[in-house]
Formats: sequence, structure tokens, C-alpha cells
Amino acid sequence: MTGLRWGIIATGGIAHMFTRDLCTAGLDVAAVGSRSLDSARAFADTFDIARVHGSYQELVDDPEVDIIYVASPHGLHAEHTRQVLEAGKHALVEKSFTLDAAQAADLRELAASRGVFLMEAMWTRYLPHMIRIRELVSSGAIGEIRAVWADHTQALSTDPAHRLNAPELGGGALLDLGVYPVSFIWDILGEPTSISAVGRLQEVGTDTEVATVMTHASGAVSTTLSSSRGAGSNTAVILGSRGRIEIDPVWYTATSFRVVATDGTVVEDYRTPVEGRGMQYEALAAERYIAEGRLDSELEPIDETVAIMGTLDEIRRQIGVHFPGTDA
Repeated sequence: MTGLRWGIIATGGIAHMFTRDLCTAGLDVAAVGSRSLDSARAFADTFDIARVHGSYQELVDDPEVDIIYVASPHGLHAEHTRQVLEAGKHALVEKSFTLDAAQAADLRELAASRGVFLMEAMWTRYLPHMIRIRELVSSGAIGEIRAVWADHTQALSTDPAHRLNAPELGGGALLDLGVYPVSFIWDILGEPTSISAVGRLQEVGTDTEVATVMTHASGAVSTTLSSSRGAGSNTAVILGSRGRIEIDPVWYTATSFRVVATDGTVVEDYRTPVEGRGMQYEALAAERYIAEGRLDSELEPIDETVAIMGTLDEIRRQIGVHFPGTDA
């Protein structure tokens, strides 16, 4: 631990889960900010947070805060993260990072100009099972990677006014759910060389289902499926020439996996206990990077975050989803 003092922007469900894991890990949650002072006070009471602010600007201006977790809806990430960076604070920003690549690139340049740390809160990349999976892939344990596939499917709110469905807030299955498998594909196979996407849209213009088929420089292919209208298996598979890695439900959370040889033999059955939900690992990584004087993550550099947003832009273009006020 580095002694960094955390501030929390917004008090919704994801902020509760993240802050609970910060407390589990013994990290210093110093302050919370909300548009509603009552909400901020209730959140502070839940986690015994000393400093309470009734606006985001008050939080980012708090001299007792070093790093801020941005947990507002992703349609507001660009605005709120800009406030954080302009105040000279480090930022960990929930996914999807922004609405499009242009907003992400703008934040990247601002962070660089202010000399502060900026990272997407793609917590899956920092979980123990994903660390081990990268080791297996890089060591050639399953041979040449031929294909990767993953789904993220949930039965979520059908209310057109809910943030998950509202175009002005970046609603739709892709940015809320699909960002996970798309980022996973990038993590294992790198940038796609071609993207083909299909989707189903609802009347308000946001997507409820989206599927992708992508190719990669190695020749490998990948597929993803996301839905906000039905709960699926939520599993992922990395297929190699000498075996495969089967990641159990829910693959993007702290979970187990098996390495299976081509003859069906289970070579490794990976299971490890994780305290809490596991969101503390990304926070611990951010603290470590900052302590080492880094302004970027080694597991998902900010350039990759921007490029992933570009992939999501192209998927949205192909399925016909446009967010007001964005270029994509």
C-alpha cells in the first residue's frame, strides 16, 4: 500500500462494490462525492468515510484526496474524469472508459499534460485467474492460439428511461456488457485486423444484442456475444492447437478455469480463493504503478484503452448505434 487517499465519484451499485473491496483490502477511502448530499452521506455512513461532498467538484478539489474512482454512468465519464485530471488528481475510470475513442484520446492527452495517472477500471485483467491465463498463453501451454470466444449476457432493465437504454447516456448492451469480451479478446489476441458485427436495436436506438466476428494478425479468429435481454452462460474459451482453456461462469469475475489437452485430459484445474468480489486488485495495481512513478498500466496501457474504444466505435457504426454529441 502506498498511503494514497481514495475519493469516490457517484454512489451507485458499482461504487458500493468497489468501495467494499477497497475496505476489504485495507485501502484508505477518504472521501465520497455525489450530486446529492444525502446520497453521499448515506454512502459515507455505510463505509465509515470521513469526508462527504455534495458535488463532484467539491470532491475533486478536496486536498485530502489523491486518487479518484469515477463510477458515474459511462456517458458522463468524459466530463467527470476531466474534472479529476484538471484538479491534478490520479483517476481510475469505470468501463466503458468513455462513449467513444475521441473522448478517450482527449482524456489521455489531458492526463499526460498534467502528469497524472489514468487507468480504465477493467478489473477483470487484474484478477488472479487472468494473471495465470496470460502466463499459460505466453508459455505456449496450449500451443498456437487459434480462436477465442466469450459472452456477456444478462437480463437487465427494459425501462426505456433507464441509463442502460438511454442513448444520451451511452446505453445499450455493447458499452455496458460487450466491453468485457471485446477487451478480453484484445488482451489475448491483440488488435483486430477485421471486424464484422451484427446487432438488434430497440425503438430508442440502443442495442439489446450484439455479436462480433473478428480476425487478428496471428490469423486467429474471435467471437463475442452480448445481450441485455437474456442471461446466458457467461463463459469464455481460448482454443489452442494443443489444448484449450475453459473459463467458468462468470468468466470476467473471480472464477476458476481448466486447461484441457486435445485428448480431453485436464492438465490444470485452477481455483484460488478471492476475498470480496476482487475489485481490489485493480486498485492495488494502480497504487503500485503510482508508487513506482508510472503514469500508465502495464496490463492495459491507456493507448490500448483508446484503441479498444475505437473497436467499440466500429462495432456501433456497423450495427447503427449513435450517441448524441459524439463523433461516432
